[in-house]
Amino acid sequence: MYRTITKIAKRFFTDAQIYKYGFNWSPMYRRSTGRLVTVSEDLMYVKIKIPLSIKNRNYVGTIFGGSLFSATDPIYMIQLMNILGENYVVWDKNASINFKRPAKETVFTEFIFSEEDIHLIKNKVLENGEFNLVKTPNIVDKNGVIIAELSKTIYVADKLFYKEKRKQKENSPS
Repeated sequence: MYRTITKIAKRFFTDAQIYKYGFNWSPMYRRSTGRLVTVSEDLMYVKIKIPLSIKNRNYVGTIFGGSLFSATDPIYMIQLMNILGENYVVWDKNASINFKRPAKETVFTEFIFSEEDIHLIKNKVLENGEFNLVKTPNIVDKNGVIIAELSKTIYVADKLFYKEKRKQKENSPS
């Protein structure tokens, strides 16, 4: 459904506008309480904020850890899918969060891909058919104090390699 809406929206809006407003209006992302505040035109930079609100306040009055995690979870995967294009398969493979201190106010996270990251991914996929990229952004308050450390492993594969790998797994005896 989201891919179909995106294809139609590309006639009228930039990729950055679709990415930002698509996330912010999506019911599944809205429930996380996160909001995309900045998306670069090339999609290499995304900044989100997670405000403390009645929707995510926990028993002790700070932002619920699940809100912090869910607001950050889908960004890298969909960001990279849009940067790399249709010839690649991109999946979240692993994620963890290490809470450092309570989030007592609005917090932020930046999701950044450099040109070097993209070249590395493409070269590794060209060499091996697939690649696992690890990114480690932080959730910070307005002063840059680290609230939580994230670790995201993103699986990237050549689409043809991925289809062949799946076919081999389906045909192999268990």
